[in-house]
Amino acid sequence: QIPQFEDVKFEAASLLSELYCQENSVDTAKPLLRKAIQISQQTPYWHCRLLFQLAQLHTLEKDLVSACDLLGVGAEYARVVGSEYTRALFLLSKGMLLLMERKLQEVHPLLTLCGQIVENWQGNPIQKESLRVFFLVLQVTHYLDAGQVKSVKPCLKQLQQCIQTISTLHDDEILPSNPADLFHWLPKEHMCVLVYLVTVMHSMQAGYLEKAQKYTDKALMQLEKLKMLDCSPILSSFQVILLEHIIMCRLVTGHKATALQEISQVCQLCQQSPRLFSNHAAQLHTLLGLYCISVNCMDNAEAQFTTALRLTTHQELWAFIVTNLASVYIREGNRHQELYSLLERINPDHNFPVSSHCLRAAAFYIRGLFSFFQGRYNEAKRFLRETLKMSNAEDLNRLTACSLVLLGHIFYVLGNHRESNNMVVPAMQLASKIPDMSVQLWSSALLRDLNKACGNAMDAHEAAQMHQNFSQQLLQDQIEACSLPEHNLITWTDGPPPVQFQAQNGPTTSLASLL
Repeated sequence: QIPQFEDVKFEAASLLSELYCQENSVDTAKPLLRKAIQISQQTPYWHCRLLFQLAQLHTLEKDLVSACDLLGVGAEYARVVGSEYTRALFLLSKGMLLLMERKLQEVHPLLTLCGQIVENWQGNPIQKESLRVFFLVLQVTHYLDAGQVKSVKPCLKQLQQCIQTISTLHDDEILPSNPADLFHWLPKEHMCVLVYLVTVMHSMQAGYLEKAQKYTDKALMQLEKLKMLDCSPILSSFQVILLEHIIMCRLVTGHKATALQEISQVCQLCQQSPRLFSNHAAQLHTLLGLYCISVNCMDNAEAQFTTALRLTTHQELWAFIVTNLASVYIREGNRHQELYSLLERINPDHNFPVSSHCLRAAAFYIRGLFSFFQGRYNEAKRFLRETLKMSNAEDLNRLTACSLVLLGHIFYVLGNHRESNNMVVPAMQLASKIPDMSVQLWSSALLRDLNKACGNAMDAHEAAQMHQNFSQQLLQDQIEACSLPEHNLITWTDGPPPVQFQAQNGPTTSLASLL
């Protein structure tokens, strides 16, 4: 009842509801926040802060519709109290949730409006630039979700310039005159890591794997430093997403043992946080499935992908898993019934389940691969040309390399050596640039056979030598990976991630335990 004591009252409500959430009494926290929101309209800072807090609560509970409604209310309130800055924060947050919900019709006009507000806002340069980072991160991730690796480049470049600008600006301790402006989206250091992260996502999708490696190293170093002083859960999320991407890169570049150790690292991070695990369990099993394919454990790959499908509600991830599971069935050669039903669900010619350009191109490739194994070469060529058309349009280097080498293989089988050579040579060049070990292995074997068939003994010998080298490297790596204690992870298909594995031959003594 004390007048002039609003701040204390609302801070108490905010802290109390946080406490309820920590004790898993979310249903007690919600009415408390609603009441506080209702009576705080004369106190702009607290009214906005409590709206953000309740929206966050609904988001954690996966009730994105209620969260979006609250953020809409916040945006309108911020407009009325003359805070365009906080209005932009509310709208960008709402845009992020709409992207998560795949409500693309609503996202586009909202982002256009956000872009105008951000450009027109004249205020603290750091606040302005951080709004631009938020806006551009949404745009970049939206493009990447749609598998548009080439179209995203201008946005990504702007984002990278933006973060450089922010790192040169000094934080002025001048507080905004409007109390509703007293918010910021993320600390500067977190934004840096986030920009590294989306750069890694782009490099991995586009097949610039050395670049992905470089930025992952930078981001992980920065994260290690930050985590010494800051226990914010978002840092662990960033770390897991970075590792998920670099693991896929390692499997392509032929570093399976390292990939496996990094999968184990993701397991350890997930053991520390049940929420992190529930958000990333499907991805973890998907990564294990990809690892199993790379070491030729097809039964385990199938079990991992089946587990991942059971755990995910995310449509793009679902389509990605189904595509990889189809490749497992194709390799096993005796799973036609299951394979047909899978291929029907990811038919790129009609009713493809997601809007991702990249996944649709991959679905054409899988069709081509299946037709090739069935000896239906003309049909296979049609599918692969579709993949090539789509992958060239968006610079999807890995799909381009895979399609070229498979087309080269088809022409070789059909006895058209010249055409085969025209496919295999660029496939080899592209695979070396990525670098994609298995496509290099496949291309070098084809070049060896092609040159032998054409009587080019020298070139055939050189290609055979290359093939031998790639084989040795891959075999060495496979032996190393399979002998690691972490290799046992391939049998885990249920419950939380298992605790650290011990090696088969008694306890391992690492340097850390000796120190």
